[in-house]
Amino acid sequence: MKITFLGGGNMATALIGGLLNNGFPANEIAVIEINEENRANLERSFSIRAHAKADAAALSCDALLLAVKPQHMREACIPLQPFIDQQLVISVAAGLRLSDLSRWLGGHDRLIRAMPNTPALIGAGVTGLYALPGVSEAERLGAERIMHAVGSTVWVNEESQIDALTAISGSGPAYVFYFIESLYQAATELGFTPKQARQLSIETVLGAARLAALSEEPASVLRERVTSKGGTTEAALRTMAEHGLKEAIIAGTKAANARGGELADLLGKD
Repeated sequence: MKITFLGGGNMATALIGGLLNNGFPANEIAVIEINEENRANLERSFSIRAHAKADAAALSCDALLLAVKPQHMREACIPLQPFIDQQLVISVAAGLRLSDLSRWLGGHDRLIRAMPNTPALIGAGVTGLYALPGVSEAERLGAERIMHAVGSTVWVNEESQIDALTAISGSGPAYVFYFIESLYQAATELGFTPKQARQLSIETVLGAARLAALSEEPASVLRERVTSKGGTTEAALRTMAEHGLKEAIIAGTKAANARGGELADLLGKD
């Protein structure tokens, strides 16, 4: 499978590095990047072909991965139209519906929408995927292979679920960072040094996440096992509940989902 990336930013760089680390041949990867310095860095770092613009040579591929910013996608897609034929097109741009991408690509319907999250930058991401009916099973497997280079994948049956997935896993790292930030502040206020507070807050979250991942039991059961009746954890959780922590997280996630639909409407305008 020959892959061309449109855009050579952080996500494209993570995917290229992940593919190469998984044994994908460098001579089957190309990138279209308008910035001369970025092109040189990509060629030097990965030994791949870097093109300044979209042309027949750059678009001679089996899969085209759209990795430019959502607000620039329309202007980036229009010049691709003469060179789009049978390629599978995968978009990793947040908030853009496939119907809009298809229109900007001249009606092309072999499209997959992918939503990776920022831990993909260290190979620990999770990517939501949705395919149009015109995408074959072999092409779906090809998209999985690409996205597995930076973590795990989850297929959804409706494109609207990509907005919901964005609210959970796309925005989710920010919720976790917010919790770490709060735990860090509490640790400093309880007398720990900044270095100690950082270690305690980050490694507590990291360890708990690993324990949850390795356990077959739901998080609620794991929480109950840490919560002794009349103990310190119970006191903390009771106070958090009184402040509406769980409800705030759920409400915030639903707000993110609603905003995803609003952004899709805005970004999809011609």
